[in-house]
Amino acid sequence: MKKALQDYRSRVDIVALNPHADIVALTTDLVNIPSVSGNEAALANAIFVELSKCDWLEVHRFKNSVVAKTNLDKASRVIVAGHIDTVPVADNEAAVFVSGGSGLPSDGTVVPDDVVFGLGSCDMKGGVAVALRAAVTIENPQFDVTYIFYECEEVDSERNGLTLIAAEHPEWLAADIAVLLEPSNANIEAGCQGTLRAKVSTVGTRAHSARSWLGDNAIHNLGDILARLNSYVPAKVLIDGLEYREGLNAVQVSGGIAGNVIPDSATVEVNYRYAPSTSGAQAEAHIREVFDGFLVEFVDNAPGAMPGLDRPALADLVSRVGGKVAPKFGWTDVARFSAMGVPAVNLGPGDPGLAHSRNEHVSVAQLKQCEETVFDWLKG
Repeated sequence: MKKALQDYRSRVDIVALNPHADIVALTTDLVNIPSVSGNEAALANAIFVELSKCDWLEVHRFKNSVVAKTNLDKASRVIVAGHIDTVPVADNEAAVFVSGGSGLPSDGTVVPDDVVFGLGSCDMKGGVAVALRAAVTIENPQFDVTYIFYECEEVDSERNGLTLIAAEHPEWLAADIAVLLEPSNANIEAGCQGTLRAKVSTVGTRAHSARSWLGDNAIHNLGDILARLNSYVPAKVLIDGLEYREGLNAVQVSGGIAGNVIPDSATVEVNYRYAPSTSGAQAEAHIREVFDGFLVEFVDNAPGAMPGLDRPALADLVSRVGGKVAPKFGWTDVARFSAMGVPAVNLGPGDPGLAHSRNEHVSVAQLKQCEETVFDWLKG
């Protein structure tokens, strides 16, 4: 193993990590290794080297994703996963520890508690730090564990590390349940809603605006579409005791040709957030029904994920947070696991409202809380 590591180090540039440092120091180190989507190699190298030192882990490097597995013949296997990429820099590339009552480097906003500021601190290098420390620390967990540190979550689905792994090594993704360490304020958010975007269009007749009676204004014809959206009553769906609130909203309007032309086409793009119990096909059928009589073109459709809280490993995790579970309203990669028959939840440090922002930061208290929860659960 030592010789293999030496050979590996000779082939790549390695940035040193110390996963045995405390969670705040490790999060800081992770933030300070740049990993904008498509440029995760340095961070993947560093994670691979540290995990390869652990004799109890079977470690794989696949492109810029790293997978580490225990093989202890436990009764069940769980996945603990986190993406290692970030969105582009916004003058926040360096990690800074900010004491409570001090201002953030980005805009001077005063934070009430100690935080780690910097790109990816919230989304989701704080969660990656929790998973990495667990992997190198817990030699005999109560479950077999597959730790996944994957690339390109913030960009097109075709580049997502989980998509790439599923295509080439689906056996690495086999498990009873998965925990994705996405920011969720260190609380459990179960499953996720599906998301669909569609273009709903009207047609008309083009004419000179000086003779508008010769035309039919497609933009004016959008009125009925907007009226249907205004009167739409979104459903509230109860699953495993969790209430998922659906939503159907216009997110973009387009139309028009020139300042003196009556337009013959116009479009409203709508976004439908639907309950995890609804399939992608059912969601599309619902949109066609709502906008019956109009042209409907589906842009994308990603079904949600069922919470799966009845699985023993997830029930155990829920018990360790006092039974506090909330539904996930956004879409996350838990849906990818659900599509493979692996129920999943989100549990990570950080306020999701801070993700991708210039003043991105993660609470030190949440880092420690999440680490304690995950360690307690894995150790049993």
